[in-house]
Amino acid sequence: MSNLKRCTAIFALLLVSCAHASQQDTEKPGFEVEKQVELPKQELTQQVLYEYLLGEMALQRDQPDLAAQLYLNLANSTRDPRLARYAAHLAFETRQMDKAMSAFNLWLEIEPNSPLAKQALVTLLISGGKLDEARPHLVSLLAAATDVGNIFMRISPMIASYPDKNAAFDLLRELTLPYPRVAEARWALAQVAEAAGKHELALEEAQQAYALRPEWDSAVLLNAQLLQGAAPKQALALLKKYLESYPDTKEVRLFYARVLMEQKQNREARAEFQRLLNAYPDNADLAFAVGLLSLDIGELDRGEKELQQALTNRKKDEDVVYYYLGQLSEAKKHDEEAMQNYSKVKDGDYNFSSRIRMAFLTNKLGKLDEARQLLHKTVAKNNQQRIQLVMVEVQILRDAQQFEAAYQVLMLGLEKLPNQPDLMYEAAMLAEKAGKPDAFEQMMLKLIEIEPGYAQAYNALGYGLLERNERIPEAMKLVEKAYQLAPDDIGIIDSMGFGYYRLGDLSKSLEFLRRAYAANPDPEIAAHLGEVLWAQGEKEQAKKMWSDALKAHPGNNALQVVIKKFTP
Repeated sequence: MSNLKRCTAIFALLLVSCAHASQQDTEKPGFEVEKQVELPKQELTQQVLYEYLLGEMALQRDQPDLAAQLYLNLANSTRDPRLARYAAHLAFETRQMDKAMSAFNLWLEIEPNSPLAKQALVTLLISGGKLDEARPHLVSLLAAATDVGNIFMRISPMIASYPDKNAAFDLLRELTLPYPRVAEARWALAQVAEAAGKHELALEEAQQAYALRPEWDSAVLLNAQLLQGAAPKQALALLKKYLESYPDTKEVRLFYARVLMEQKQNREARAEFQRLLNAYPDNADLAFAVGLLSLDIGELDRGEKELQQALTNRKKDEDVVYYYLGQLSEAKKHDEEAMQNYSKVKDGDYNFSSRIRMAFLTNKLGKLDEARQLLHKTVAKNNQQRIQLVMVEVQILRDAQQFEAAYQVLMLGLEKLPNQPDLMYEAAMLAEKAGKPDAFEQMMLKLIEIEPGYAQAYNALGYGLLERNERIPEAMKLVEKAYQLAPDDIGIIDSMGFGYYRLGDLSKSLEFLRRAYAANPDPEIAAHLGEVLWAQGEKEQAKKMWSDALKAHPGNNALQVVIKKFTP
């Protein structure tokens, strides 16, 4: 084939493809099929083919700037809308905005009534921040449309994406003014109003959209979304009423189920997810949701069956399902089965959590060394996971009363993650428990220096001094600082009460300790409260306090110590 004939064939293919693409775009929803503009009777000269060939060669040699300019020149000389459009898209896709603007304007000049050309130019103008230049084209686009609603549905995402949300709102409000009875206009304005922080106006517009088209699922969904935060009951009532009339609307029912779940109405949510699952039995996500809700409700056998259903059709991530099957097995006290399920979580976000649970279960079976080895072989992806691995190992060792070993694990962790606050705090607390008050105090002071807002460090240091009955004024200042930082923390409130007891202010001490005990009837708080009651002469009340607490927490060391102290 000669070069001339080959170029002719390529050029013809380009025009055919442009024509085909043009026909497809005009058939998209929201645009009426355009009357084809009368194409110029272009003679296929050697100059035209030469310019086209240069453009193709520029593209093949990764020179999009040159290619776009060549196609723009060719479109100008031929006045062929297909070439103008091709040049416009090429320039736009390669972010040559000046050339793109020239090409889009040329395209619109050749086809002044083309909705597709207007929309393309509007997209370019808005993305370039030129709202004022886009405005007349948008007005023209809406005025020429026979289906204004669909035009609003097409242009609203472009306008909504504009960074200046107030400017976007002002533009869309202006565009919607001539169309007060178009539901899509009200819906679009509601979305942009919400993005601009105009919640009440957004809700009003969404309600108008719903009133104009009560069968429209997008309108009811937007209303429910806007109501969800401040008035969840109204949102639920709205969705329920809509589903009574349109029960087969999948997206609305799915949203209704999720809102029920967020409102902790898990049985009702499960019923909605189950209804969806009955309609779409191969949907693994629905089976998984039903299974998790059954697990949360406590219907473990049913939950297991539903999770197995999610697993069987292999459309849900197996690692996620096996993790929750492990959780379910643990809830059923089937520890060996739980281990097997967790061991099948090979990858993904739940792999780390599964290995942590396996370590706990291994320790529970009396295999502490194996549990620690499992933790040591677990790969942490970030510092947060590294800290968690250390803390879990420390917890296992503390439960086994191996305080020195736990302390050494923390010190090793601090070598790898120096000055990490949580590790330092736990190390200091273990130092105190291991009879190392100086190390305890030094680490707490260093922690306060590193993290001046760490309320628990002030409290622990202050309470430690109070418990040893040392440097009471200094101890009280530390506890007061902790209380200033975290006034609702029950442990700190207890420390405040115990501090006033050490200072001899029994009235204030009782005020804080009663408040702490009312919030959390902890045995150590009961021990402190009973001690203050005893000091006030309320010995029988103190004895009852200790007795009741000991029945609820038999073997608690703090209670036993205080009881032996006052009733030997």
